[in-house]
Amino acid sequence: MSDADFLTGLHPETLLVQGGSLRSQFGETSEALFLTSGFVYDSAEEAEARFKGEAEGYVYSRYANPTNTMFETRMALLEGAEAARGTASGMAAVTSALLCCLQAGDHVVAARAMFGACRLVIQQILPRFGIASTLVDGRDLSAWRGAVRANTRVLFCESPANPMLELVDLAGVGKIAKDAGAYFMVDNVFATAVLQKPLEHGADAVIYSATKHIDGQGRCLGGVICASTAFVEKHLRDFLRNTGPVLSAFNAWLLLKGLETLPLRIARASASAAKIADFLAGCPRVERVFYPGRADHPQREIAAKQMAGGGPLVAFRLNADKAAAFRFMNALKLIKISNNLGDTKSLIAHPATTTHHRLSDEAKAELGITPATVRLSVGLEHADDLIADLDRALQ
Repeated sequence: MSDADFLTGLHPETLLVQGGSLRSQFGETSEALFLTSGFVYDSAEEAEARFKGEAEGYVYSRYANPTNTMFETRMALLEGAEAARGTASGMAAVTSALLCCLQAGDHVVAARAMFGACRLVIQQILPRFGIASTLVDGRDLSAWRGAVRANTRVLFCESPANPMLELVDLAGVGKIAKDAGAYFMVDNVFATAVLQKPLEHGADAVIYSATKHIDGQGRCLGGVICASTAFVEKHLRDFLRNTGPVLSAFNAWLLLKGLETLPLRIARASASAAKIADFLAGCPRVERVFYPGRADHPQREIAAKQMAGGGPLVAFRLNADKAAAFRFMNALKLIKISNNLGDTKSLIAHPATTTHHRLSDEAKAELGITPATVRLSVGLEHADDLIADLDRALQ
């Protein structure tokens, strides 16, 4: 039985500990860290064969590295993808996934609710290369369908979206993309592969900022793109090799270590987030709570259909102005102010002045981002301690 056959049918928790492991001649238990830029060959003939793809082996860490291979294989196993490729950051993953398969004259349709930097790439950077785009209300399938043109090559979304946890019907958009002959790409950072598998709902590529929950401890930057072997070989492989947004071997090793505990961390943080969301919903100083796991989420039915849980993120709007929102955040003791998320430490952000500050006031209002909106990334502290911290700050 091959290693691939043996891994078939194993649970994600097992795959994230043992999947994709490569051992050197020393038989190490922990994955080895290969800090090398290049590799040596037994002969000039072997070097030629490797460069031609006629012999197995590594040639240069910009192309591939054994530590990176382990991380990519493990991510593909978790995602249920045929292949995966690591990148230097989440934004490198987003930009590479788009640019590798687009050219001048192409068109992209994207949900308007997304991370500020993703929106900037689609609206400002892609047009420099002659690639047009249309932003739509991601909740409205008719809007997606109506925006598709003859030259549409990619449909892109985040779900849940940053920062208001807006959801996209992945199966519905996936069908629209398939009918149009376009690729459907999903940024799955907020849900993680533990709670949502976009490939099962029609996505062609799933993108992560591995900096977030995959590392999970605020240590390093990284990104990853999971897709079919055909997509990787046709579009992504040579793009990454020749433009160079590669993941460092050290960061790949850290991400491997993060994957081992990912299901445990997501389960704990999600359970706490659900409890915190319920607490906030009962607070008179909170105007509204946005959490996919609650019955009052406007897209609760979609969440139940495509997510296995509400996730570790909660957004809420205070009955206050910007100054009061800042006072609330400044009064927190356990929960730290940071634009990062997915950490073992609970972090809070003010999207209007940080992650989405470049958007116009009209665009922010369109997304529901007000001066009193905050985004909470729940960590691994005890839920009751976090609730006490929030309650004290609200008072």
